[in-house]
Amino acid sequence: MPETNEQIEQEIVDKGLTAPRVTYAEIKAKMDQVVYRCHVIEGTTTTVAVALLPMGEDFFSLAIGESACVDPKNFDKALGEKYAIQRAAADAENKLWELEGYSLKKALTENNSKEA
Repeated sequence: MPETNEQIEQEIVDKGLTAPRVTYAEIKAKMDQVVYRCHVIEGTTTTVAVALLPMGEDFFSLAIGESACVDPKNFDKALGEKYAIQRAAADAENKLWELEGYSLKKALTENNSKEA
C-alpha cells in the first residue's frame, strides 16, 4: 500500500532533512484554495472538471479531470462531477508539487549565483 503524504512528510522530518524544500503543508494549503468548475459535454455522458487556483481576481488552471459512463441510462450528473473532480484534484496536487519545486529550485539557484 502506498504511503500517504502525511507519512512521507513524517519520514522526512524524522530523518532531520531540513534543507529548503516544498512541504506537504504548503501543497495542502494551496489545494485548500483550489476551486472546481464542472461541465457536462452536451449530448454525451462526459463530465469535465477544471481545477483552478485563485490568483487575485483571476485563476490559474492547474488540471482537468473527466469522467463518463458507457450507457446514458447510468449517467448521474453528481457522480460525474464527483469523479471528474477527484481526477482533477489528483492531477492538480501533482502539478503543484512540480510548480512549487521548480519555483524553489529557481529561487535557490538565483540566491547561490548572487552569493558567488
